[in-house]
Formats: sequence, structure tokens, C-alpha cells
Amino acid sequence: MQSLFVEGSSVMHRLPARLKLIVLAALGVVLFTTTSIPPLVLAVIATAAIYFSAGGPLRQALARLKPVFLTILIVAVFSLAFNPWHAAIVSLLRLTSLMLFAASVTATTTITQFIDEITALARPLERVRLVRADDVGLAVGLVVRFVPDIVNRYQAIREAHAARGIKMKPTTILVPLIILTLRDADNIAAAIDARGVRRHVN
Repeated sequence: MQSLFVEGSSVMHRLPARLKLIVLAALGVVLFTTTSIPPLVLAVIATAAIYFSAGGPLRQALARLKPVFLTILIVAVFSLAFNPWHAAIVSLLRLTSLMLFAASVTATTTITQFIDEITALARPLERVRLVRADDVGLAVGLVVRFVPDIVNRYQAIREAHAARGIKMKPTTILVPLIILTLRDADNIAAAIDARGVRRHVN
């Protein structure tokens, strides 16, 4: 499995994982209470600068943003189609800034740090028996770890279609992608159970 983490010694790398997650949550609140375009443009520039300062080759940094760009493109199309232009641009800038900072967090935080911090943050909910903190941390860590594999598998399926001259349709791409992803998920779940990582409820 491939990781989104990038080795480096940037300021973001040196910040505690919990602080980065708190800043990410706070940024989301601030962005979605702002409706003025200039501050949102500045936020996009700032978060882009933070992301590209995390280190690593520029080509790889751009490659990691492919799913981000795809999401932004889809949202932009729907926003421009169904909302006034000002509201659409505001939504687009908010999403772009938030996703760039989220990409910065995942690029500068190891999976182990993610799991530890999410588990710690979920402890209060465990005390009132809403969730199992360890399971929540493990689930979030697996989601973060799975993202690059799903993207790579999607690209491999598209390339296979192109090589065979098969016309690409949503069904011919999504069906094998979902099947392969579910197969991997089953294998990982079996491995987790075999090692006794998850606690079972009797």
C-alpha cells in the first residue's frame, strides 16, 4: 500500500498532529462563515503555499492533487450550473482552500500519528459508549491509507481501457474499481481479525 505521507522537515512536519487537525477544523469553520471573495482567494494562495512547502518533487506534489482537482472540478460544474456566479465562486474557493490544507496535513502526518490522534480525540465519546475510540482511529487511518491505492487503481483501469481500445464508461470503470477495492478491504479486515487488532463485541 502506498502512503500519502511525504518525508521532510518543513514547519508542517514539525507541528504536532493534533494541532494540525484542530487548525484544519478551525479553518473549515472560518472559511464557511466567509462570503467575501478576496479573503478566500488569499486563503487559497496561503494553503497552496503551505502544501507546496511540504517538500518532495513538484511533479509528485501535483500528482497527489489529482483527486483534489477532480473533486473541485465536479463541484465547480454543479455550482456554476445551479447557483449564481458569486455563490459558485465562493463555494469553489472555500473547497479549494480547505482541500489544499487537508492535503498538507496528510502529506506531513504519518498514518500512525493520524490513528493515535483520532483515537485520543474519540476517547470522550467512548466514555459515554457512543463509539470505540480504537476502532474509530483504525478506520480513519485505513481510509487515509487507502486513498492513493484507489486513485492508482482507477488510473490503471483507465490505462487498460485505453490500451485495449475500449470506450470508457462510468460502469466499465466503477464496477471493477469497486470490486477490487472491496476485495482489498476484505483481505485487510481478515488480516486485522487474524492479528486480534479489533475488539469483538460478544
